[in-house]
Amino acid sequence: MGDCLFCRIVRGEIPAERVYEDDMVLAFEDITPQAPVHVLVIPKTHHESLGSLYRQPALSAALVDACVVLAQHYQVTDSGFRVVTNSGKDGGQSVFHVHFHLLGGRPMTWPPG
Repeated sequence: MGDCLFCRIVRGEIPAERVYEDDMVLAFEDITPQAPVHVLVIPKTHHESLGSLYRQPALSAALVDACVVLAQHYQVTDSGFRVVTNSGKDGGQSVFHVHFHLLGGRPMTWPPG
């Protein structure tokens, strides 16, 4: 998708603080962090929302694996971390390219909002 913000980040047209990358996944620091650790984990291919990952087990697993690798990297696996995705307008999604927020480094509350 040509004008998608995250697709443009994948292509290097928009700078981002990249912290993880493999052949299917890119992760970068959120520009408005909500926790000491706040990383966005995205597929390199455009998928609008979580529902578009249906029956794509390899990509889904790669996204989850990247979240765990990053949690280990940021040393939040023992203290705990949160992985959040918003799907659709009513679900709070603001960029329509599926993405996971990896949050850690502080206690998380519930409900989130």
